[in-house]
Amino acid sequence: MSTAERAEGAAWDEVTPDAARRLLVAAVEAFAERGYHATTTRDIAGRAGMSPAALYIHYKTKEELLHRISAIGHGKALRILESAADGPGTASERLAEAVRTFVVWHAGRHMTARVVQYELDALGAEHRAEIIQLRRKCDAAVRRILGDGVQSGEFDVPDVSGTTLAVLSLCIDVARWFNVAGRRTPDEVGELYADLVLRMVARNQQ
Repeated sequence: MSTAERAEGAAWDEVTPDAARRLLVAAVEAFAERGYHATTTRDIAGRAGMSPAALYIHYKTKEELLHRISAIGHGKALRILESAADGPGTASERLAEAVRTFVVWHAGRHMTARVVQYELDALGAEHRAEIIQLRRKCDAAVRRILGDGVQSGEFDVPDVSGTTLAVLSLCIDVARWFNVAGRRTPDEVGELYADLVLRMVARNQQ
């Protein structure tokens, strides 16, 4: 197992029992590689080294598996952003922390992040509504930092809502292209993006 695969698996240590966690990790790998709709429960069970029947002991449907992945992933993303928004420092410092840590999560857990961020439409209506609420809270955390920066005079952001969407989209897209064999580490990408976002919103001092 590669370092990246171990990191992805470690993201789900809270899931118990072991069989349920193995199935969830296998589902993340399969959904990231093939997409939700092209993945079968047999594919997932096979990756986990289990029989297809064993999957239904822990998850009633494939969609329930996706929902569990999405709920846990969005919960972690929300904690990252709210921790930065509620943390110490200026708006610039808090925005840099939010972007840096959010990007590091999307790069370091890029398989998980691809499933969490790009398979939303595969969820049933009730589960989708739940995840949308978590996404709105993520949006609110970043919007709050930007609003604080505008109020303090640190940021020149005429459209806070639109800029919030741009910042989050920039961070999330890292999961789409990040390659562990590339020349930048997750931490390096996080630092780069934090600097880019601060340059994007900074008030011109001239």
